[in-house]
Amino acid sequence: MTEQLFSLDGEQIAFRDVVRKFAEDKIAPFAAETDRTGEYSWDAFKALQQMELTALSYPTEYGGSGASLVTQAVVAEELARVCASTSLMFLISKLGMLPVINFGSHELKSRYLPRICTGESQCSYGLSEADAGSDVASMTTRAVRDGDDWIIDGSKIWITNAGVSDLYTVFARTSDDRHKGITAFLVEANWGVHVDKVEHKLGIKGSPTGVIRFDGTRVPDANRIGDVGQGFAIAMHTLDRSRPTIGAQAVGIAQGAIDYAVGYMKERTTFGATLSTRQGLQWMVADAQMQVEAARTLVYRACAAVDADDPYGELSTLGAMAKCFASDVAMKVTTDCVQLLGGYGYTNDFPVERMMRDAKITQIYEGTPQIQRMVIAKKVFG
Repeated sequence: MTEQLFSLDGEQIAFRDVVRKFAEDKIAPFAAETDRTGEYSWDAFKALQQMELTALSYPTEYGGSGASLVTQAVVAEELARVCASTSLMFLISKLGMLPVINFGSHELKSRYLPRICTGESQCSYGLSEADAGSDVASMTTRAVRDGDDWIIDGSKIWITNAGVSDLYTVFARTSDDRHKGITAFLVEANWGVHVDKVEHKLGIKGSPTGVIRFDGTRVPDANRIGDVGQGFAIAMHTLDRSRPTIGAQAVGIAQGAIDYAVGYMKERTTFGATLSTRQGLQWMVADAQMQVEAARTLVYRACAAVDADDPYGELSTLGAMAKCFASDVAMKVTTDCVQLLGGYGYTNDFPVERMMRDAKITQIYEGTPQIQRMVIAKKVFG
């Protein structure tokens, strides 16, 4: 194992500091209003473009920066520290394009990845269905071959960036085999992707989540990702490599809550002394910071395993651990930080209640803690 499994190098630390200042100056000012209105912040997205963060996660051959997943996790954390919705803006196109990066043809990569890098295009990931969430192999969306095209019928739910993205990576059934009968496609929105519903949610309100539908949507075979029947393997391969960055998002939300609570405690006076002098409250913060640091280290280790191409075959377990532990920590820490602010923490005049609401989704999307524990237990028990 390399040192990077456990700590950042000097260049990454310097980059983190730059991204933190950027997030505080350019993203944080939009966070509360975005949460209040529930509208997608194009100002925040344009700031990501100007900072060239839309290109960070992609191969240099196609216009990207070629950053390691550890570095991508640093960015996800720093954005989430001030605005979880913007952090999701940064992460979602990478999730959608990971199947193309790892399994797509050179022609498919050449046509679409440069558009993602510039921010001209955004991509969503279409896997879950109403009766196929954690059990994705139960999907019923179907693609039928028609000459050089495929005709897709069905619907997908919980689609991040629904209606904003112009590209959708869609998994559809191409035969009745439960696992080997699924194929992946990259679908342009204007080919017939209908947004049926946009959800009203507890948190990450600046990131739309919706239901998309396909009614005889025609997709060229050139936009097939990987081989026919390889879709389930592609989906699982993708989630293994994406879950650690959801862990990074959870770490960022939790760290943001701690940082705000500590600042508040240094200013808030009761019984003639600041809250920061109360040992019982100090220990709450100390426990929270220990948990966040443990989660951060596990996230870095999982990301470094991706960067090293999983040499020891431990990524599925590490990714599950990182995502599960970090999301559980985020929920506990943000709840405790609301408590540290007392009644003020319960109001939307202060950001910790937003962070608590935003933290919850990290325990749900890309696999619940219960699913992650199943993955971990399977490894432990062999």
